[in-house]
Amino acid sequence: MIIEALLANAAILFGLALILWVVALQVEDVSFVDAFWGGGIALLALLSWLQLAEAGPLATMLMAMVVVWGVRLGLHLLLRWRGEGEDPRYARMLRADRAKGHFAWAALVKVFLLQALLMLVVSSPAQYGILEASWDQPMSGLALLGLALFAIGIVFEWVGDWQLTRFKARRTDEAAVLDSGLWRYTRHPNYFGEACIWWGIWIAAASAGWWVAAWTVIGPIVITALLVKWSGAALLEKGLMQRKGEAYARYQRRTSGFVPRPPRSSD
Repeated sequence: MIIEALLANAAILFGLALILWVVALQVEDVSFVDAFWGGGIALLALLSWLQLAEAGPLATMLMAMVVVWGVRLGLHLLLRWRGEGEDPRYARMLRADRAKGHFAWAALVKVFLLQALLMLVVSSPAQYGILEASWDQPMSGLALLGLALFAIGIVFEWVGDWQLTRFKARRTDEAAVLDSGLWRYTRHPNYFGEACIWWGIWIAAASAGWWVAAWTVIGPIVITALLVKWSGAALLEKGLMQRKGEAYARYQRRTSGFVPRPPRSSD
């Protein structure tokens, strides 16, 4: 039953990815795929929960955690795309393919299908945890520990995004750097929060059984690697260095790249 449920979820996800790919070809921009990340993963958790004959407290908690995270993030990124237009990261990624006339194929493979695959991997603790949780399973200390870490992550992600949005709306100098609030302690509070969220979901899902933890630990590992080394902080900072120059270099030298800590006292 679990395998069938996971396959059904995957089929729906890839079907949505193909539909959104067609939309991207019409608007010639793939940047809205970031909104699909949150909304699509929230949908996977909800679909998993709806396939249960009787949902217990752990399954319901996991579903609620992912839906709360995913709906907020999806709406935030959709509104950002509507307001700011094409994301420079995707523009750089597809520039060569667009020049060669391969935009459609590259957008399908490099963006939509790849993201759908990553979404299945990252969301595996939530999907598997929901489907494995028995209806009468009591809420354990491990589940509450995961919920606590998730809550810390939510605070960092939501507050970090809010502070950044407010900063962009008020700044008068494009070279200005946000170095107050949570951004004083980490250059990427929203990314740090995202990592905490998925490690928290994994810990909570692990309370459904050790095999859930063993089979799905790849999820939080992959999202952490994405945020730190691949499509997150590393790629974003290349663009910030080009636009902001020495001001951002000074910020890098005094501020932690990921895990929050007090800033260095001097450049």
